[in-house]
Amino acid sequence: MEDFDRHQDGRSGTLGGSEPDTRSARNRIREAEAAGEERSVELLPEALDYDYTNFYFGAGDDPFALLEPFDEWWSQVRPAGYYQYELPLLTAPGTQVSVRDTLTGEVRHGLLNFASYNYLGLSYRDEVKQAIKDAVDVYGGGASGSPILSGTTDLHRRLAQEIARFKGKEAALLFPTGYSANVGTIAGLMRSGDLIVADQWAHASIVDGMILSKAKSRFFRHNKPEDLDRKLDGFEGKKLVVVEGVYSMDGDLARLPAIVEVCRKHGARLMIDEAHSAFVYGAGGRGVVEHFGLEDEVDIHLGTFSKSLGGQGGYICGSAKLINYLRGFSRSRFFSCALAPTVVAGLLKALELAEREPDLRDRLWANVRTMQELLREAGIDIAESTSQVIPIMVRNDTRVFAIGEELLREGVFINPVKYPAVPKHKSRFRMSISAAHTSDELERGAAIIAGVLRRNGIIA
Repeated sequence: MEDFDRHQDGRSGTLGGSEPDTRSARNRIREAEAAGEERSVELLPEALDYDYTNFYFGAGDDPFALLEPFDEWWSQVRPAGYYQYELPLLTAPGTQVSVRDTLTGEVRHGLLNFASYNYLGLSYRDEVKQAIKDAVDVYGGGASGSPILSGTTDLHRRLAQEIARFKGKEAALLFPTGYSANVGTIAGLMRSGDLIVADQWAHASIVDGMILSKAKSRFFRHNKPEDLDRKLDGFEGKKLVVVEGVYSMDGDLARLPAIVEVCRKHGARLMIDEAHSAFVYGAGGRGVVEHFGLEDEVDIHLGTFSKSLGGQGGYICGSAKLINYLRGFSRSRFFSCALAPTVVAGLLKALELAEREPDLRDRLWANVRTMQELLREAGIDIAESTSQVIPIMVRNDTRVFAIGEELLREGVFINPVKYPAVPKHKSRFRMSISAAHTSDELERGAAIIAGVLRRNGIIA
């Protein structure tokens, strides 16, 4: 790929061959509003027609060759909307938060929070915070070592045992992040010449694990077991199928019963990533596998601690032999610092609360039903979501950032998502519902979102 500016109609120089508009998007919008103009796509810089994928490959011998054109692009798209990523919170991730607007520098207080996971509202519970404080006095700040050297404490061993017990499996292995759990498990188990088949909407950490394993990689059409059957057909050798319990951008469930049948037919092992479904699905909170009654039909159970338990880290559960093997071959764990003992202490308490208070899941699902009904009644497209992950479909890649800015100004904190995180023309806002949301917060949030989408012509 040539420099970014050379992609603009063959001209050199700044974007589009013209001088860049150095005014911020907000200033240009205010000027237009003062002149009585409607806010329109013409106010957004031409650079928004480009995205990260345009800067992945570059010509020449210098690996830094792409930095200057990328920086030019970034200087224009950040104030036009990309600034809405990485907005710093000044509060715990509760149902209402204070957020610093990095475009203006002002702090926006009392925003309705539909961006944070924290599905059970556990991260800021007093009991969790006290467990963390108590651990600081004993263990200090961090683990200061790899799990296989000096980083494992008695707390880590307890958490691994408790997660294995909770999931009804022989053993569990802890990872510093959910990302490293997927990468380390897949690359630690599969080898060149093996076959891995994953759902096409599988998380980036699953894809990266597939790449690192050097195994043959295939993807089946989202939630289409018949296509999985075709992708597995005729392959002789080791086979691993990877799906998610709840898909993180669409909020729909894996068609697990049919997928299990296909795996049985072809002798493939099955791994499920329950990042967004563990601790909330199933009668006991053990995930989508419990929901479908297939806990013993899945070979590798993976999850994260950052979603429902409101902490950090990841885990896998399975047979003692599987865990023992990956203890030695999962490089993303082997060569990383262990989770901070303070985090582990908080997770132990959060897990205890999640088990002791099943009404948390009841409140979560009541809130999910309420919000989905409110959104559908307003004519908002929420795709096929049946979970606490609710996509607010915009399907307008040009407008999604401007809409996000309006939502932020009107009191809703929610993240815009566009290509390449989702396919082109499938832009959306990803909404997360918590058991801690009140009915008033849900109703106000839905009303604000509907009003902004209506003004922008997304809904009638």
